Amino acid sequence: MDMKEIKRMVKLMVDNDLTEMNIVDGDQKIALKRGPGQQGGIVMEPAVIAAPAQVAQAAAPAAAPEPESNLIDVISPMVGTFYTAPSPDSGPFVAVGDTINDETVVCIIEAMKVMNEIKAECSGKIAEICVTGAQPVEFGQVLFRLTPA
Repeated sequence: MDMKEIKRMVKLMVDNDLTEMNIVDGDQKIALKRGPGQQGGIVMEPAVIAAPAQVAQAAAPAAAPEPESNLIDVISPMVGTFYTAPSPDSGPFVAVGDTINDETVVCIIEAMKVMNEIKAECSGKIAEICVTGAQPVEFGQVLFRLTPA
């Protein structure tokens, strides 16, 4: 299975509010799960079993440093490319020190040629921006850390 097909399956999960999906395609199997209790995020735990000639390993998301206990994480709800601004010649949506609310657009994640505006879904002050522009992001990866309002 290629990444486009996996992204399509995850979009189906999100669109239909599914928490778990198991797919078998010949010798390949994949299990997708969305983690409960997360702020708009999805946790993907792939288990890929390929034919003996092809051994595929699932890539683990980048390990994030331990957050301070009082900070709120804004996590990626999808796999895609992270953008800090609406266009290359525009300023960033947010910067460290900005006060935001739950409706503030904090970034764009491009997935399958679609630009998805990501809202903070919580209020606070930007304490840390954990991803640089045009960098690929994974499900559940921390994008921003906020000091609660």
